[in-house]
Parts: sequence; C-alpha cells; structure tokens
Amino acid sequence: MGQARKAALEALLRVERENAYSNLALSWAVKKCALDGRDASLAGALLYGVLEQKLLLDYVIGSYSKTPLKKLQPEVLGILRMGVYQLLFLDKVPDSAAVNESVKLAKYKKLFPASGFINGLLRAVSRAQVKYTLPGEKKDWLSYASIKYSCPKEIILLWQRAYGEETTRSLLKTLSGRPPITARVNTLLTSRDELARRLSREEGIEAAPVPFLQNALALTHTGAIESSQAFMDGLFTVQDLSSQLLCELLSPKPGSVLSDVCAAPGGKSMNCAMHMENRGEIYAYDLYEHKISLMEQAAKRLHIGIVKPSVRDALCDAPLVPSDYILCDVPCSGLGLLRRKPEIRYKKDLGLDTLPELQYRILENSSRYLKKGGTLFYSTCTLNPGENSGVVRRFLTGHPDFAPLPLSIPKGIRRGTGENENELTLFPHVNGTDGFFISAMKRM
Repeated sequence: MGQARKAALEALLRVERENAYSNLALSWAVKKCALDGRDASLAGALLYGVLEQKLLLDYVIGSYSKTPLKKLQPEVLGILRMGVYQLLFLDKVPDSAAVNESVKLAKYKKLFPASGFINGLLRAVSRAQVKYTLPGEKKDWLSYASIKYSCPKEIILLWQRAYGEETTRSLLKTLSGRPPITARVNTLLTSRDELARRLSREEGIEAAPVPFLQNALALTHTGAIESSQAFMDGLFTVQDLSSQLLCELLSPKPGSVLSDVCAAPGGKSMNCAMHMENRGEIYAYDLYEHKISLMEQAAKRLHIGIVKPSVRDALCDAPLVPSDYILCDVPCSGLGLLRRKPEIRYKKDLGLDTLPELQYRILENSSRYLKKGGTLFYSTCTLNPGENSGVVRRFLTGHPDFAPLPLSIPKGIRRGTGENENELTLFPHVNGTDGFFISAMKRM
C-alpha cells in the first residue's frame, strides 16, 4: 500500500500548490505511480478524505504540535494530515501502519529531520483516549461547525443568511463522503433497461433507474467507470442528476437550434443532442482551445453529429447563430460541488463579490441572439442567491422583452427553498443531487 500513499501525497501537494482540481490531481498521481485498482481506490480515499476533513485535521494537529502549522513544510503538513486522517477515520488501517507508513513517506520526501517529529505526533494521537475536543457547540456554534464539518466560516455564514440555520445544518452534513455516480443513457444507441442489463451482465456494474428522470441510472460497483466497455462504446455519459434535470427541463425539440455558451466539458450539449434525436444544430462554445478537442472527442464517442464545438468568449461581441434555445451555464463559485470537489471550499477568493457581474454580462450578451418566442436557460452549480436568483431577477428587471418561464418540475423533485416558479434550487440533502440552480425565461 506504500505506492497508494505516495500517490495520495503527490496529488494532495498538487492540489495545495497548484490549485489543481482533486480529480485531475488524483488521475495524474495514479498514472505517475502506476497504481492498480485496489491501490488507486486507497489513494482516492486518502486524498478526498483529507480534503473533506482538512480543517478538523489541522485543528487536531495544532493541538498536539508545539510548532505552528504555518511554519511546517507543506510536505510535512500533508503527511501529518494523511496520518491523522487514517488514525481518526480509517478503522481498517491499524494505527501502527498509519504511523509507520507516514514515517516512510517522510523519508521518501527526504524529510529526515522531520520524520521523528511526524512519528512522535502521530503516536501521541494514537495513544490518546480522547483524540480531540471540539469548541463548545452551544457557546460558539460557528467555530464548532466550521471544525466539525471542515467548512470555512464565510461559507457557513453565507448559507445561514441565505437559507436559514436548519438548511445550513443539513448542508454541512452532506460535505463528507463521495457523491453518487449517475449516468445519462445515450438514447441514440440504446435504452435504459438494455444498458442496465448489459452493465450488470458483462461488467458487474449495478444500475438502478432514477424515478424522476426516465433516462438516468444510478451506478454502484463501478470501479474506473471510464474504462467500462459500455462507456467506451458511447452507450452513456457520467453526469450528475442536477445537470440531467436541467437538460430535461430545457428539452430542446428535434430540428431546433441551440447555443450552449459556456459548454465545456460538453455534457449538457451532448445530453441536449440526445433530446433532439441528433437532429438540428448545437453550437457548443468555450473560451479555451484545449477544451474544444475534449468536446469533439465526446461527440465522436457518443455518435453525435449535431454538436459543433468552437472557441468563443461569452463576453465578446462575436454574434451567435440566431437560436431557439440558449443555455448559459455560467462560471460560478462552485459551492454546490463541495462534496465532489472539496478543495473548492478552501479557496482564498471564491469570487462572491465579482462573479455576479460577470454572470449577468454573459446572460445579457447571450440573450441578444435568442429568437422571439425562444427559451433562455440560466444555471450554476453553486448555492449562493447572489449568483443565482439575484442575477436572473436583475436581468428580468432590465429586459422587459423577457418573461419568467415556469418550470415543469417532475414528480419526485422537491424544492428546498421558497422561490419563483421559473427558478429551482437543488440541494444535496433534499434531492441527492449536486447543489444547483436552474432558471428559465422566454423572449416575448
């Protein structure tokens, strides 16, 4: 298991130093260390576990260390976080293994003077009957919640103001543990039931129907899902239920024209192409050239011919093709993805003050190219009213030629907060989805 821990440490350091996304850092480290499935699984558990519990781990380390955490080398702190995480949360890992493997990691990184310090601190945590004591919940709930759920106070306060204490407490409880894996069936090539049978019969993947989305499957026992033969054959895409629901609500008609102005990595464009039965035109834009090739590869894998990826800045004046549907799935703070990408919560600047203006400009610029009677969708993967309803309501106030379009929410989806009929906020604890916001408008 030594290689698994090496990979986890390398991925963790990459996230910390380069602000890399956890999934990309893990993929890179797994390849670098040439891990098999079992070791890759352990590396992933360690990486995501540490990121999910980072504030708690630092709190524990700080209570045992005479040296302030700020003065510790990043490699030393990373090893300590991994070691303490194993001691506190991985029951199947013996304490002795957690300590000894951490010391080996220090030597692997040539941190010979620090190996004794790492050994001593971890042994002290291991021996302690009471590993740590949190701040008093009643006396200082904010500090208690921040450490217990490893969530910065800024985010907790934002949610409290926006959604109330009860919803905030529920949201905090969803921040640890890996999110479910869900698939969107490629209805151009197969059916939901046929795909479920094939996955079970040929690949040992359990696939259960999702009640409120007829072409969605919840997957378990997936392993490396993108190595699945059915995936490589283009029979499905991996997509959270929130994004699938967005496409279901948008439901573009075959033969129509759709512009997806912030499309990468392209999942929503591909889903919409399936709704359109691969008939019509979908213009999928992104700011970065390298993401265009990723969308082209996805379209080829899925046997989709109507998606046309190209480079375009959503803020520029370059005109769009007059469209029946426009989707603005805009850049956002990502506060709905904290269980999927736990590193987001520790960003020094989430852009909460600046993003709403950017989002509004994208929405306003894109809307000019919507045909009369056309449908405009706005969405984010964040839980922050300032980026969500605030942007939509500002747009509608300044554009009398647009009207709110009520959403036909499928049975089985529950609203988690009071909002207008053209808006829907999805919460992880309510619907089992990512945190997500959807709004629809119509050009009059």
